[in-house]
Amino acid sequence: QEQLVESGGGLVQPGGSLRLSCKASRMIFSTFITYTMAWYRQAPGKQRELVAEILSGGGTNYADSVKGRFTISRDNSKKTVYLQMLNPKPEDTAVYYCNSRRTGSEYWGKGTLVTVSS
Repeated sequence: QEQLVESGGGLVQPGGSLRLSCKASRMIFSTFITYTMAWYRQAPGKQRELVAEILSGGGTNYADSVKGRFTISRDNSKKTVYLQMLNPKPEDTAVYYCNSRRTGSEYWGKGTLVTVSS
């Protein structure tokens, strides 16, 4: 069973910056590179939603609400995916979950809380 370990959450002021990391601790390199990696979030009382994803070939997709502010990237050599959050807003407050998927296989991290507040 794969283990995705998120880190980097915490309290950030509106207009600040924060970087989340997610490491796939048990995948080997040749397996990691075949997975689409993504960040989802779930705010209190709301459904989990896709924030951003990065495909195995490097293509990216973003939720409209974060376009131009958040950037997803991956370092395959470290089996790690990142979410750089710039100019966060209070409405970005949520638990952020790391996700990895490919046909027939999907894994989730336990989540890391991001609170945007002054």
